[in-house]
Formats: sequence, C-alpha cells, structure tokens
Amino acid sequence: MKTKKYSTAPLDAKDRINVKPIVCYPIDDLKETNLPILHSARNSLKNIGEIIIPPRDAKTFEVKKGQFFRIESIEGPQVGDLNIFQADNLEEKFYSGKTRALYGTHLSTGDRMLSSFPYLRSLATITWDTLDWYGYDKDGGSVHDVIGTRCDPYTSKLLSDENYHYCCHSNLTRALVNEKEIKLGEAEKLVHDVLNVFMCTGFTNDTKQYFMKSSPVRPGDYLEFFAETDLLGVLSTCPGGDCGSEHSSDNAKCYPLKVSIWSVEKALLKGLINSKTSDYNRNHGLD
Repeated sequence: MKTKKYSTAPLDAKDRINVKPIVCYPIDDLKETNLPILHSARNSLKNIGEIIIPPRDAKTFEVKKGQFFRIESIEGPQVGDLNIFQADNLEEKFYSGKTRALYGTHLSTGDRMLSSFPYLRSLATITWDTLDWYGYDKDGGSVHDVIGTRCDPYTSKLLSDENYHYCCHSNLTRALVNEKEIKLGEAEKLVHDVLNVFMCTGFTNDTKQYFMKSSPVRPGDYLEFFAETDLLGVLSTCPGGDCGSEHSSDNAKCYPLKVSIWSVEKALLKGLINSKTSDYNRNHGLD
C-alpha cells in the first residue's frame, strides 16, 4: 500500500502525477459480433441438466461446445467461485489476470473469459447477467469480480493462525481430485484464480485495498455463459455466504447454488466466429 512516504517529492511532482492515463489493452478491435447471434439463440434454450452445489462445498460440471450454462441463486444470497478448464486439456484454464486487463475488474454481458498462455482464447462468453443493473456503486463496488483470487487456507492461516478446511481453494481442489481421480498436489496446482460470481467488491478509495460488501444477488438471479469449447467447470459456494461480513469461517449464513446446462439447435448458431487458440507458438516459437 502506498500510504507511507519516505522520499522527498521532486519539484515537478505535480506534472509527473497529472499525466493522462492510457488504456493498456484497448479492445476496440475485438468486436463482439457473436453476441447478437447468441442473444437470438438463447430465446430457444432447452434445459438439459442441473446440478446443486451445497453450502461450503464445490462440484464439477461439463459443458459441450455450443451449449449455454447458468449459475443461479436459488435459496438466498450466495457468492460462488468459478474455475473453468478446457475439458480435454486442464492446462488450458481461465486466466483472470489477462481477462481483467482487457475487460476490467468486473465482468458482465459480452465479456469473454480468456484462457491461459500459450492458448489465450475465449473459453466462454457471458451472455446474460440479471445483476447488470447494479453497475458501480458510490464505493466503487460492483459484482462478478476478477480481482480477488479465492479464499484459501494459506491466507487464513497467515492472518489468523487458524486452520480452516472449507475455503473455496480447498473446495475447488477436492472437487477436482474427485472428478479426475488425481493426486491432491496435482489438483491444487491446477486450481486457479476465479471469477467471483455474484460477489460485490472493489478497492477502497484511500488505501486501495480489496473490499467486499453484501452481494445484491437474490433467488432467481443468474449469470449465463456460452461455451466456446468443451469445458470442465468447478464451482464452490463461498463459506462467506453473501460476503457481507467475513469469509473463511462457519459463521456466515450460506446457501446452495444451481448450475444448469442448456442446449440450442445448431442452426441457430450459424454465423458464429469460432474461438481459436493463439498461433504465436506455431508461427514464432519462444526460443
């Protein structure tokens, strides 16, 4: 935190500070030509499966390329931590940092969930967000963030010297172990920074620290995605419930979340531009 200042400001400090900011990764050329097609197609969606994730737990789910999936609040305000992988290659997984750099701190309709290097393609596109009305509040908070990592037992131990076994990191890891029948150490390395679905967060105005506040989500709200490749998803219900007071504890009231899978006739997706992995390695290599 840049709250302690030991150096002496130069005479031209104001001039250096007041330079114009430049967006690092302008996305004007990444036109979302697929969204109108997806919005039209979603009028004909057919529910083909559902899974309930219990409180303080995580489960996996599979989505085929060309299908939609929703994460829905069903009983009470609840935050979820989402990991997604390319189903046949778990090394290709959601890259929250690059997604954040391109689309901002909080995601909503039309934003894409990009995959890790060396693939760097869209794994899924957000097609509907019932909480997009929230926007950004007076504190700078908004929902569905890609700035928090996921609550984890290591940070909990560091800050409180307590052991807690139902952090989202732990839940996601156990679910991956059970689904893929792999060793704990291998699964833990695959679990990655999440999309914090429904979580309301931001950075404080003074110290720029990550904050959370009670989520505005209510039963019936959902975030919907379109799968641009075959996906393996892992969703944890955060032990903080709506994250209005604390997380990584058993004190908060927690609720289940529902994941539903939806299909649509292929003809309705005609004209979609398919997401492709980066060709950088093939054209240039890294040596």
